[in-house]
Amino acid sequence: MSDTAIRPDVPPSGTGCEECLAAGGWWFHLRRCAACGHIGCCDTSPSQHATAHWKQTGHPVIRSFEPGESWFYNFETEDGVPGVHLAPPQHRPGEQPVPGPEGAVPADWRQHLHT
Repeated sequence: MSDTAIRPDVPPSGTGCEECLAAGGWWFHLRRCAACGHIGCCDTSPSQHATAHWKQTGHPVIRSFEPGESWFYNFETEDGVPGVHLAPPQHRPGEQPVPGPEGAVPADWRQHLHT
């Protein structure tokens, strides 16, 4: 893993998946790129933007952006990795619903999840 795979000084790009917000989409859970702070949706989400970000940029390490979770994962090794405290905030706003964002989630959202 390169020295730039985890950059603790870089804040998150926002409070929701960048691509989903831009396209009017929705997500199940959120992941934070440990290198650049990009917030993308998890692989259970319909669009899987966190994995797409890794494939596009080569940034292999993500951290959960969910309240109460602090794990790191390396896409290249397909394994958990040790991490460090990242620039705040550490997770999405607690009042933000799951799935989210509010108003964009279809009534049949469970049918759209990847399992």
